Amino acid sequence: MLYPAQHISISIDAEPAKVAKFAGNPANLPQWAAGLSTGIREEGGKWITDSPMGVVEVRFTGPKKNDVPEHGILDHDVILPDGTTVHNPLRVLANGTGSEVIFTLYRLPSTSDADLERDADMVREDLARLKQLLEQG
Repeated sequence: MLYPAQHISISIDAEPAKVAKFAGNPANLPQWAAGLSTGIREEGGKWITDSPMGVVEVRFTGPKKNDVPEHGILDHDVILPDGTTVHNPLRVLANGTGSEVIFTLYRLPSTSDADLERDADMVREDLARLKQLLEQG
């Protein structure tokens, strides 16, 4: 089954390696990804966060070198309280001297139009926070 996909992106005036290092560190999620994480902790080698969906596990799945995401691949799985795994592709691409951050939002079968738009708005807000954090520091 194919899910309809929506690509949400933002340009950030920071080098891709800097963006990937910051955004790919689970400990930084509460600073910018409020749609996913309001607080995060490591428990037994797993990253557990309090999210709007309840307590979930976050697993970054892309390749890493020295704990830094490689090639701008920040894909991550979110394991929901009911055990469902939602895959979230997130990429950091070079855009001139800065970066383009692209999140792919899949519409799952049970998602209403209103829920999809709410999710897309949360992703846009999260990416805007990421931009603000990385461009000011």
